[in-house]
Amino acid sequence: MSPPLPRPAPHVAALPLSRPFVAPEELARLGGHADLLRLGANESSFGPPPAALAAMREALPYTSWYGDPESTELREALAALHGCAVDEIVVAAGIDDLLGLCVRGYLAPGEVAVTTLGSYPTFVYHVSGYGGALETVPYALDGRVQLDALAAAARAAHAKLVYLANPDNPSGSFAGPADVAAFVAALPEDALLVLDEAYVDFVPSGEVLAGAVHPRIVRTRTFSKAYGMAGARIGYALAAREVIETFGKIRLQYGVNRTAQVGALAALPERRFVADVVDEVARGREEYAVTARHAGLSVLGSHANFVLIDAGARERAERLLTALLERGVFVRKPGAAPLDRCIRVTVGTAAQRARFAAIFGEAVRALEANPQPA
Repeated sequence: MSPPLPRPAPHVAALPLSRPFVAPEELARLGGHADLLRLGANESSFGPPPAALAAMREALPYTSWYGDPESTELREALAALHGCAVDEIVVAAGIDDLLGLCVRGYLAPGEVAVTTLGSYPTFVYHVSGYGGALETVPYALDGRVQLDALAAAARAAHAKLVYLANPDNPSGSFAGPADVAAFVAALPEDALLVLDEAYVDFVPSGEVLAGAVHPRIVRTRTFSKAYGMAGARIGYALAAREVIETFGKIRLQYGVNRTAQVGALAALPERRFVADVVDEVARGREEYAVTARHAGLSVLGSHANFVLIDAGARERAERLLTALLERGVFVRKPGAAPLDRCIRVTVGTAAQRARFAAIFGEAVRALEANPQPA
């Protein structure tokens, strides 16, 4: 008789096995494709700044060295950029890592976190994995986050942690600074707002909440999107020094890739490169609107590097997703109503957008020719 296996913690054992992200490489293998047109993960099709690539290449021979566990040089550069103190910044292995720090540091087992149903799933993943309770509020039909309802839910549940992606993922909607300030004021006094600003580089700076550091907010930023360094896994948070000190008690001391630290430091001054990426993404969003319109569909307004194309119903969106994958195009779709009627498409290069437009039109025509599921 075999000895009993070790048992996981009860709150982990109770969780269903889930995979919020299936890699495009796996989808390609399953579909028999050599590769896919990658427009599903909101990666930058425009790559990192050349200066960052050069710096990372020069750093490769030193891969045998650990990175600086304090990310001092990078934090100093970030503090100068944002006009805050070095001890009001923490660097981590992307926003996913930072979300884990927020949950571990500020949500005790059984305490409540509040978010929008269907927003970025990694926050929910951490809340569930560390034993927190979750309350959600649906999106408005047009993809906006319902800030008043979210704040009301936080007050009703005495939430300790509230998550807001702004611009939002997957909807692309954006709340201006006055709305965000009013939202924070409406939250419970002891609640911490996790303000995920992964896509904030695509928003004009004058439309973003002013002031880098707010006592009740953790603002998370990344080099994955406009800077094109998703594979390097590096991001940072701006917060009050007491919050950063809390993170310092639990963060991985050597969790940040050394080469990524070098690349991020070299990328920061490349503002012209980032501005060009932002401009091209804006053109791409407009092109996707035209592509959707030609197919008799529409897009939701987006302030990010992707758009939601409204297929009208969940079943049709799922069939469209499948039809695109069969034709070698990787996109994703929201999983929760009301946005599960849409597919989400990352803005690619001009060549990628042209290729997508042709395949998308073909896929929509195929669905129209066979309106019933197989």
